[in-house]
Amino acid sequence: LDLLFPPECGGCGKPGTRWCDICQSSLKLLDGIVCDVCGLPQDKPGVCSTCLANRPRFHSLRAWTVFEKPIQPALHKLKYRRDFSMGDAIAAAMLPFVQSLNWNIDLVIPIPLGKQRMHERGYNQVAMIAKPLAMGLGLQYSPHALARRKETRSQVGLSREERQKNVHDAFQASGVQGKIALIMDDVSTTGSTLSSGAEALYVAGAKEVYALTVARALSHHDLR
Repeated sequence: LDLLFPPECGGCGKPGTRWCDICQSSLKLLDGIVCDVCGLPQDKPGVCSTCLANRPRFHSLRAWTVFEKPIQPALHKLKYRRDFSMGDAIAAAMLPFVQSLNWNIDLVIPIPLGKQRMHERGYNQVAMIAKPLAMGLGLQYSPHALARRKETRSQVGLSREERQKNVHDAFQASGVQGKIALIMDDVSTTGSTLSSGAEALYVAGAKEVYALTVARALSHHDLR
């Protein structure tokens, strides 16, 4: 199929590859000093003031790169243009970063979509990345360990407080008793969705919960 319909880079559109070396080298990685908990960049090691005041439920959240070009168009291609193979390409590219975290994980869980959004889209774009990533890590992939218990509105444009309220008690979990789980989303801003998912996993008996996203939206992206 690639011979008949040559793939294009998700970041720049270059033909012949789904993720080119130029886009890989131009990523703004979040590998500097970050908060021990939420993973946001800061000037000194430790826990940021926001997490000290209102600590999220996950143990740690890390993101591979900043939510801007070239990863932004690649994620949009996967999410809105049904380019399922983009998930494999992103997972393969971010695998070394995830391995470098040295987290002792038992299973990988994608943040689930609500029923209405799943019906409209037909697939969960996060699962398209989480499944090949779990395979690359040699870990159990558990897409049904977490489920939506209520429909929520989009988090885009909401304040931190509104985001937390929107996803409060939004998930239910099962099959994670005594497990160390990695919960995954494509993009995080405040981490509210991941924190709510982590809370449900702890209620279901998870031993520890880590959080991972492909990209992180920062304050200057005006996504609140």
